[in-house]
Amino acid sequence: MAISTGGGGDDAPMSDINTTPLVDVMLVLLIIFLIAVPVVIQTVKLELPKVQFEPTTTKPENVSLSVTAEDGQCKVFWGMTPVTSKELVDRAVEKLRKEIERQGGLNAAGLELPEVHIRGDVNTPYRCIGGTIFAMQMAGFVKVGFISEPEPGSNQARM
Repeated sequence: MAISTGGGGDDAPMSDINTTPLVDVMLVLLIIFLIAVPVVIQTVKLELPKVQFEPTTTKPENVSLSVTAEDGQCKVFWGMTPVTSKELVDRAVEKLRKEIERQGGLNAAGLELPEVHIRGDVNTPYRCIGGTIFAMQMAGFVKVGFISEPEPGSNQARM
């Protein structure tokens, strides 16, 4: 304990706290964290896509599906007609087969396969939409896309 030799003549203890050890400890901790944080944080460098509204080109051969869920049950509509999962796969296989035949077979030059456009209700569980995607891929469709409604005033330019 330090003794003060103030102007009063009495030797009284000093009430000041020595902060030097505290500052030393804080500086050491700061240096440790500055070195340790880059080692702990490991990320894969990615460039995430920038999403913007892109108008779709509707072709008559494309398949338009709507997916909703009512009372915990997934409901899929082919156009305006409700279909079961088996009917969905059967119709999709038949549609794809007819389209390939119409264009001259699998080896035809310039073969353009139809696309699947899925409109999913915002409250539909992922399992319903994922099951629809899986069923269409099992049927042989290669291009599966989603139809969404853009935010009001969003940019329509393509990146």
